[in-house]
Amino acid sequence: MLRKVNIFLWGKNEIGREGLKKILSSDNFHIQASVSDAVSVASALAQTADEEGPQVVVIDPGADSSWMVDCKLLAQEHPRAKLVLLSDRYVFDDVALAFQNGVDAVIVKEISCDPLIESIHLVAMGEKVFPSQLAGDLVNCVPSTDTGDWRMSAIEAGLSSREIEILESIMAGMANKVIARKFDICEATVKVHVKAILRKLAVENRTQAATWAVKHSIAAPSTTVGIPQAQAIGPITHIGRAA
Repeated sequence: MLRKVNIFLWGKNEIGREGLKKILSSDNFHIQASVSDAVSVASALAQTADEEGPQVVVIDPGADSSWMVDCKLLAQEHPRAKLVLLSDRYVFDDVALAFQNGVDAVIVKEISCDPLIESIHLVAMGEKVFPSQLAGDLVNCVPSTDTGDWRMSAIEAGLSSREIEILESIMAGMANKVIARKFDICEATVKVHVKAILRKLAVENRTQAATWAVKHSIAAPSTTVGIPQAQAIGPITHIGRAA
């Protein structure tokens, strides 16, 4: 039996929210709020903090560009909540930006109802869900003649040889303990190196450091309109094409 999932709908368009409410109303999806702004979402999350089950915020920002700042603040203030961003179309840079700002899933609106529901279930279980085009774009990325080798850029940014090795490990998703074992150094030393890497690259966290390395070595793929699919990270789960 699927566990209860608390759903919070956030979007400027009331008709759009009502449509989502009908799609997501089920025995295990409980619509806790349907609101038009981030302040109301935060209030609803706080008021239902003691409710059993995960909290999932489904965001339909429309043309509102303030969602980036709002999502980042919401993720910081309510770390329990999972954020699902609905997008009109697939754009590589927009997907990367969304994840950098605390979003747990990006779903292109052309997705059909069943895959949407399945995607939200995955997010509720702690998975990261992204458009399937992203996986294809990462595979098809080619070295950029404009940005050159990221290692050379890292050297120019002042990173030492060991810091470059640790940055490579961060890009591979390794935790500090794993990095420490890999290089036979203590975890505290790894933390010192990571702090130095973040400072030298002028970024705030490990994800941004890895993104920096990608941007300095890989050309961004061409912008394309998304097909209605999604995938989940770890393990990779295919969510199906819309009918």
